[in-house]
Amino acid sequence: MKQKAALVLSGGGARGIAHIGVIEELEKQGFEITSIAGTSMGALVGAAFALGKMEELKKWLCSLDRLKVFNLVDFTLSGQGFIKGDKVFKKMKEFITDKNIEDLDIPYAAVAVDIINKKEVVFNTGSIYKAIRASVSIPTVLTPIKTEEGLLVDGGVMNNIPINHVKRTQDDLLIVVDVNAEVPVLKPPKSEEENETMLQIYQKKILAFYNQFQPENQQPVEEKLGYFDLLNHTIGFMTHQIAMHKLEKHPPDLVINISHHICNAFDFYKAEELIEIGRYVTQKRMEEYGKDDHH
Repeated sequence: MKQKAALVLSGGGARGIAHIGVIEELEKQGFEITSIAGTSMGALVGAAFALGKMEELKKWLCSLDRLKVFNLVDFTLSGQGFIKGDKVFKKMKEFITDKNIEDLDIPYAAVAVDIINKKEVVFNTGSIYKAIRASVSIPTVLTPIKTEEGLLVDGGVMNNIPINHVKRTQDDLLIVVDVNAEVPVLKPPKSEEENETMLQIYQKKILAFYNQFQPENQQPVEEKLGYFDLLNHTIGFMTHQIAMHKLEKHPPDLVINISHHICNAFDFYKAEELIEIGRYVTQKRMEEYGKDDHH
């Protein structure tokens, strides 16, 4: 019989793409994922899995280069956020259909925060799209979602590892995947040649991207992205501290730690590499777990 797993996926910007590799490896190792809870990017990947559309999401993410990432960015000059996010969601609707959470094959929960009423908001019913969109509203980057009584932002602000919202079943294993971990980077070994080629491809992409996105008389996009990364680092540090306290209160059976140094928060064009890292770290972690288990 397959080992059941209740899976909790943290937020972490582009690093959250690694969750795809983690899930693929867990399934390959014979785990049956019986429920999922996620914040921000964890909510998105978890939703794709629960909808049976992870392959489609993976394919799309792997097709993104820097240029495509930026073409999906709908800049807004509102003081509440820098990106509206409509373009990305419109694009996603082409390969992921909206569905009510209660109609999914497995229990699912996404977490956002109502910044006006200073409380956590958990989505475990209603439109899965609404749930994802609210959960990914990174403060000052993606515009928040207005509700009748409040304003919803990224759940990471209060609960980046929503371990207290995942549905448990008998004999399941509670697995947490943290893509913001303070651990050394663990990557699958690559040959020198492969590294060289990858570097050249990245440099070309970055150049094309910056050239395309350089309107007259405007601060360079590099500075803008630098600013968002700095902001994200600051928010990331706080979220991580809060998340660690949550884990102490609700210890999981197994934690898969992925280093927050694997990439910057907006490096969505590195999807293939990030998925591989997720897979590799999970393999290594399961080997250790197997050893621990037999002692």
